[in-house]
Amino acid sequence: MPRRGRRSIGFVARWLVERRLTQAAERLERLRVELAQVDEQLGVVANAADDHELRALVSETPLAAQEAAEARKHADALSRHRDQIRYEISELEARSDRWLDELARG
Repeated sequence: MPRRGRRSIGFVARWLVERRLTQAAERLERLRVELAQVDEQLGVVANAADDHELRALVSETPLAAQEAAEARKHADALSRHRDQIRYEISELEARSDRWLDELARG
């Protein structure tokens, strides 16, 4: 008979939590690899955008200004994508912590 006041999870619920944790760990690994790739790409794209902006300042032509604006938009979009990946990682880590707490309570 289970003790009162203590919440226990059954076998099926425990299996489900363990499965979720395994899936979360796999997803976290993929997200971390993607984050590393995006960070590397962002460094290159941000440098290119800076170069375009400098060229636009020096040349003072509409085409150079347009190229600089497009390069900056691309860098900003990649930065937002990186932020989204970071958010997903933090959310998944928090969810995994809750599942681990649930398992520990047994």
